[in-house]
Amino acid sequence: MNDSSWGAPQGAGYWGTPEMRAAPAGPAHDVHGAQQTRPMPIVPDVPDAGRDADREPQSRDERNGDAARISGPLFRDEMPQEPMSTPPPSPPRKKRAGRDLRAAIGVGVGLGAVIGVSLFIVKAVFIGVIVIAVVVGLWELTSRLQERKGIKAPLIPLAVGGAAMVVAGYARGPEGAWVAMALTALAVLVWRMTEPPEGYLKDVTAGVFAAFYVPFLATFVALLLTADDGSWRVLTFLVLTVVSDTGAYAVGWRFGKHKLAPRISPGKTREGLLGAVGFAMVAGALCMEFLIDGGAWWQGLLLGLAVAASATLGDLGESMIKRDLGIKDMGTLLPGHGGIMDRLDSLLPTAPVVWLLLVLFVGSG
Repeated sequence: MNDSSWGAPQGAGYWGTPEMRAAPAGPAHDVHGAQQTRPMPIVPDVPDAGRDADREPQSRDERNGDAARISGPLFRDEMPQEPMSTPPPSPPRKKRAGRDLRAAIGVGVGLGAVIGVSLFIVKAVFIGVIVIAVVVGLWELTSRLQERKGIKAPLIPLAVGGAAMVVAGYARGPEGAWVAMALTALAVLVWRMTEPPEGYLKDVTAGVFAAFYVPFLATFVALLLTADDGSWRVLTFLVLTVVSDTGAYAVGWRFGKHKLAPRISPGKTREGLLGAVGFAMVAGALCMEFLIDGGAWWQGLLLGLAVAASATLGDLGESMIKRDLGIKDMGTLLPGHGGIMDRLDSLLPTAPVVWLLLVLFVGSG
């Protein structure tokens, strides 16, 4: 309500009927001259012209007193009130990303620089980068399992066996990776025997799962590197996965309305999945045509489609794990991204898919 509705009267002739308000102001029609003989609500009335004419003009103090009485609480209750003006609706807020985009972009550029330098200068250095990522990922996964579920998957045999898997895959191919995987599982079973038997089954089950989920799937990145154009194959794998994630994020953030899997990951939409497929197929056609020896653009379309599917499933898979654990991120090592496992979620299941399709399309050499 406006302030003027609660203030003093605005002048002579302000109260009363329209005819009264139209009357000229003056001594004969001054509403402030009306005298009160007993306390009662002040009701505007037509002033007595003769009585007001015989009355002495009011002093300034009397006029102020009358004005104060007229504006008292009894009269305010009878005053016509103006409708309260409603504030204009605030403009709708723009959608905002859930993470610190500056930090995420900075970390992403830094990781990309490390990968690019190690990938195209010395392949052995890139194998070391894979091993570091595997060990840190295993540490995050086993730590969250113990914190949230009380599951004690043995980290030491997992870390040693995981590093051995990646190196064996690069040096001996798929056979070396499988042998290292079997030995790692056996080491987990034996290592856990040094502790009390309570929880043995769930601990070793989680340990074997961790060995397969992180280092074994990461070994396929090392297998990609063994080809003559291995650096370009790894780059194609990374580019397609990143482009798929970026397309899903951009299209889903802008146009997403229909949830893809609300019980697993409420933020993912069907529109985002279509964005991932479209972006990845275009990038796949370009990569197969210009980066891979003997590749064709139509093969890149199929490759991009497969990458979009596997990356989305991998993301949903880790979302299921995190939802079961009751956490948002696996770690806090990478600002704007979470932990290492939060970046490997779509890469790990995509690596064997890309390796297999490239072997079928252009061979393993």
